[in-house]
Amino acid sequence: MAIERVRRSYGARAAEYTELLGSVNAMTAEDRQLITAWAATVRGRALDAGCGPGHWTAFLAEHGVAVDGVDLVPEFVAIATARFPHLRFRVGDLEALEVADDALGGILSWYSVIHTEPERVPGILGEFARCLRPGGTLLLGFATGPRSEPFDHAVVTAYFWPVDAMAHELVGAGFEIVESRTRTDPGSRPHAAILARRSEPTAS
Repeated sequence: MAIERVRRSYGARAAEYTELLGSVNAMTAEDRQLITAWAATVRGRALDAGCGPGHWTAFLAEHGVAVDGVDLVPEFVAIATARFPHLRFRVGDLEALEVADDALGGILSWYSVIHTEPERVPGILGEFARCLRPGGTLLLGFATGPRSEPFDHAVVTAYFWPVDAMAHELVGAGFEIVESRTRTDPGSRPHAAILARRSEPTAS
């Protein structure tokens, strides 16, 4: 099963990943600025969905967000808990977050769906929508390309998504698109970020 392959592949390299990429300072200034701006708008509890070794979770907490981290990989959760013992981390599945309906004001999903087969992504986006209150926001980061297709990732197979295709899936899951951005840094794959708001229920 693909999800087990992702779990095993990241688990085997969790310490290496943390050393190389487990710091906000290793991220681009543009990403830090975008996530900082989003954090200032979050009202209520938030979730770092696919938190890895916890660096973005801690960053959000430093910016005043009441946030928990969840990740598929037990090794990442153990590392995050050891690094940031004042925060809450747990092992979990993005398709079943064990969060009450309408409970969250924000979800950060920063490259956490890139290893998910495209046909399963709508289910994850629907789960994000279920957990967010109406008006709550999702900030989604992913690798973009002209087609939804796999690419060779250093850890395990990942997938490109066209921005329009991801936006379409978000709307289908119950979101309104607030903003989208794309960027290509030297030596890196094209990057995309979409800020989406859970739609308000329509009057019957």
